[in-house]
Amino acid sequence: MQNSEHVITTVGTNVGTSYGVLSTAPALVAVAIALIAATSPRPIDAAKGAEESPQRRSEIGRDWPLLRGDSLGTGVAKSSLPENLELLWKFEVPKGSFTTTPIVVDGMVYIGDADGVVRAIGLADGKERWKFKSETDDGFKTAAVYREGLLYIGDMGGTFYCLDAATGKKHWKFKTDGEIDSSANFFHNNVLFGSQDNNFYCLDAKTGSQVWKFTLTNQIQCSPTVVEDRAFIAGCDGSFHVVDLNKGTEVPPAVEIESPSGETPAVMGNVVYFGTEGGTFFAIDWKKGTIIWKWENMAHAELIASPAVVPEAVIFASHDRRVRARNPATGNEIWTFPTHGRVDSSPVVVGNRIFFGSTDGRLYALDRANGKKVWEYEAGGSFIAAPSVAAGRLLIASENGILYCLGTK
Repeated sequence: MQNSEHVITTVGTNVGTSYGVLSTAPALVAVAIALIAATSPRPIDAAKGAEESPQRRSEIGRDWPLLRGDSLGTGVAKSSLPENLELLWKFEVPKGSFTTTPIVVDGMVYIGDADGVVRAIGLADGKERWKFKSETDDGFKTAAVYREGLLYIGDMGGTFYCLDAATGKKHWKFKTDGEIDSSANFFHNNVLFGSQDNNFYCLDAKTGSQVWKFTLTNQIQCSPTVVEDRAFIAGCDGSFHVVDLNKGTEVPPAVEIESPSGETPAVMGNVVYFGTEGGTFFAIDWKKGTIIWKWENMAHAELIASPAVVPEAVIFASHDRRVRARNPATGNEIWTFPTHGRVDSSPVVVGNRIFFGSTDGRLYALDRANGKKVWEYEAGGSFIAAPSVAAGRLLIASENGILYCLGTK
C-alpha cells in the first residue's frame, strides 16, 4: 500500500480509543526543526508569523473578516477571551437554521441563514440593523467576507452578491451555474470563490466583472486559501490544486488526495494542511507539490471541519466524534479528545485554548497543550458551524437558528 520510502506507524490516542495510520516522508527533519522551534501560546500574526505588541493585538483582534479569520485559513484568533465565558445575548430566527460562521467587523456581526437572509447584528447588543433577502429565495450556507465597506457572499442558487456593509443594499451580483458553498477570499483588487459548477472565479471586487475562471473536472466546495500570489483548492475531483492568481492557471502538478474535500486548507510556511471525506489528513509542501505526511483514519470517518494550525500543532476534527492535535512537521500524535457528537465545527485557537462546537449541542474549550477540557457551554440543538472570535467575544451559530454571543458582562 505504501512505497519503501515511507515509515508506517500505528498511532493510538491518550484519550478515548481511536487509531490511524501515519505515512511520513524522510525529508521531514529540516521541516520539523523549523516548525517546532516556536511554540508560544500567545497570539500570532498569521500574515507575518510574528508576535504582535499588546496594542497591535488589540487593534487587529477587533475583527474577524474572513471564514477562518485570515487569508491563510489558520483559524487562529488575535483577540483574547475571558477565562470564564458567559452568554451575553442570543439572536434567534424562528424555525431558522445557521450552518456557517459569523464574521465580525467594526462592531457589527454579519451572517447568512438557510432561509436566504443575510443579517447585520450589533455586536454590543445583539439587535438587528438590517437584512438582505436573496433575490431567488435560495439559502446561504457559507460565510460572508468583508473588505473596504463591502460584504461578499454566495447563495445555494449560484448567485454571488456584493452588499454594502452599512446598509445591506446590493452593489452587484454575479451568476454561476452551481450552488456556492465556498466562502470568498481576496487577491489585490479581486475577490475569489468557487462554485459547484466546477469553476474557481476571480472577479473585480468593485464591479463584479469576471477577470478569469479556472475550471476543474468536479465541484469546488472548499473556500480558497491565499498565500502570496497563489490560491489553494482541495477539490471534489480528489486533487489538491495550486492556482497562479495573476494568470488564473494551475501551477503543476496537482497532488492526488484520493477522495473529495470541502475543507478550507490551513497554511503555515511552505506547508498546507487539510483533510478529506475519505478520512485522510494531508500535510503538503505547496511549493514542491509533494506530500510530507498523511494520516489515515482507519474507520474512514469523514473530515469535514477545516483545521487550525499553530507552530506546535495542527488541530482537526472528524466524524468519529474526536478532535485531534498532531505535530505539524511529523504528523505524530500530541493528544485526542472525544466528544458526544459529530464534529463539523472547525476549531479556533484562542491563546492557550481551542474552541469548537459539536452536534451534541455543546461548545467546548480544550487546553491547547494537552487537549483536556477546560470549559463547556451546553446550548442544546446542534452546532456544525465554526466559531469566530473578535473584540473579546466568541460568536457561534446553531442549526436551530440561534446565534450566540459569549464573553464577560
